[in-house]
Amino acid sequence: MPLRPHSDHPLRPRDQRRSRPRDHRPLRPRRNRLTRTLFAVLVAASVVLPVAGAATPADVPAPAPTALGPLRDASPAALAGRYAASRADIRAAQRMAAGHGDHRRAAALRAMADPARHFLSFDGRDGGRGAEVFGDLSSAVRIAVLVPGSDTSLDHYGRLRSGARALRRELGDGSAVIAWLGYRTPSTVSPDVLTTETADDAVPALRSFVTEVRAARPAARMSLLCHSYGSVVCGRAASEVDVADIVLYGSPGAGADSVSALRTRATVWAGRGGADWIADVPHTRLWTPLATLGLGADPVSPGFGARVFPSGDGGHSDYLTSGSVALANIARIAAGQAPTGEVRHA
Repeated sequence: MPLRPHSDHPLRPRDQRRSRPRDHRPLRPRRNRLTRTLFAVLVAASVVLPVAGAATPADVPAPAPTALGPLRDASPAALAGRYAASRADIRAAQRMAAGHGDHRRAAALRAMADPARHFLSFDGRDGGRGAEVFGDLSSAVRIAVLVPGSDTSLDHYGRLRSGARALRRELGDGSAVIAWLGYRTPSTVSPDVLTTETADDAVPALRSFVTEVRAARPAARMSLLCHSYGSVVCGRAASEVDVADIVLYGSPGAGADSVSALRTRATVWAGRGGADWIADVPHTRLWTPLATLGLGADPVSPGFGARVFPSGDGGHSDYLTSGSVALANIARIAAGQAPTGEVRHA
């Protein structure tokens, strides 16, 4: 910071200094308290929170997966071969995790390798990647791709799988749900959730996956169902994926300030449960020399422009709970039907 010019008498006694006239101009308005509070939280997070993430699922070693070509054929025989290859990769990762002494990871992988489960792809490295199919993809006319939010990994996969199973039951025959764990999700207690950087890194993988599924099942209706930070991923990828609907639920933002800024032909929906704490997250952006902090406008706000559907009174993790209002309406949207209840066209 540049020093002020020296005065002629820098050490002049206080009582000999010229007194300045009192400024009677009205005080400048204070900066928005919410913005200042958010900035303080973000700065503190950037300093303190990385310590909390010192031990991560990425520390567990895993072998490189089988090199699979793009998914171009969704016939039963082709899918069976792909599922078998992914199962072999899961078993190899399970053996390595057990040898590393991580029995929790090994147990989770042992369950994933059950012949009744179907993975289009699997990679146990760096916290884990995978795409698990629920339902018969070879005959599906409705395909819903779930994009999860923070803290989802091979060690914390149960909630994503439970939601996918519940959605598949709600959609019924002729549908397939794919739980897409295709990126390294950020930790909730980390600065990564405060920027779009992780989402931007995930866009190529999501774009490639949707393109492959679309090529394999060109006549099927496809939807992206995006929870929490997953809605940031979907928002950043919106202009590059060919889907009928993009559903943002429990969303902290979509990395944009409006639906028009997403530059998508898909219908964009947004929902929030009455008890979801995400409603208290500030929706603003702060530009700093190092990064842009914040995730854009609130998707359920009137100015964003999404179709806001009733989501019941549930919390942040309750959207795909069996019997919930949110699950019923998300399933209806994925099926190309209107949600029940009042829809607000923001």
